[in-house]
Formats: sequence, structure tokens, C-alpha cells
Amino acid sequence: MKDLTAKEEEVMRYFWEEDNLFVKQLVDKYPEPKPHFNTLSTYVRSLEEKGYLSHETFGTTYRYFTLVSEEDYKKGNLKNVVKKYFNNSYLNVVSSLIKERDLSIDEIRKLLDDVENNH
Repeated sequence: MKDLTAKEEEVMRYFWEEDNLFVKQLVDKYPEPKPHFNTLSTYVRSLEEKGYLSHETFGTTYRYFTLVSEEDYKKGNLKNVVKKYFNNSYLNVVSSLIKERDLSIDEIRKLLDDVENNH
């Protein structure tokens, strides 16, 4: 799965909420000041080239739809982070969270209970 820029990910969030959108509908979903139609159209075409979106033709316009679910994107993104920054080890991830005190003892116990109950 190819990496997304922050703006591409922002655009994908709208598609994950709605799935089928014309670029004009995408523009309408943005708060003011709305991005320009051509700007969003460029992002959408990039997302299609990266395999996240596809389209169907309606006359002279395209309606885009998702090919990658938000869940699949998150899983792939997490795997990339673990591989890139934690030597492909989830143990290193948990260890880092414990060392940085981002994970409390109670949370570790709950995590262990969840793992034991689901296996």
C-alpha cells in the first residue's frame, strides 16, 4: 500500500464517510474556506493512481469510490510504522509505550487479560 500525504488522507476520510462522491460533492463537504475544485480533483486523481479510489463515468464526469477500507488502511499504516520504527516488533512498540509512560500498569494488565481471553 502506497503512503498517503496528509492532504490525501484528509480527502480519503470524506470518501470513507460517504464512499461514492463526485469531486463537486467533495468540495461541498469541506468547511469554509473551501479548497478549489481543481485542487481536490488533483488529490482524487492521485488517490486513484495509488489504488485507493476508482471511478465510474456519468456522462462527462466521474463519480469516485473507495477501493481500500479505512480499517485496511489503518492496519497497513500500523504495520509500516512497526516495521520502520520498531524493527518489525510489536514487543518493541509496547516496550516503548511503557518506557515513555504512555501505557499504565492497569492498561498493561487489561491488555494481557484481553490477549489471554481471546486466545
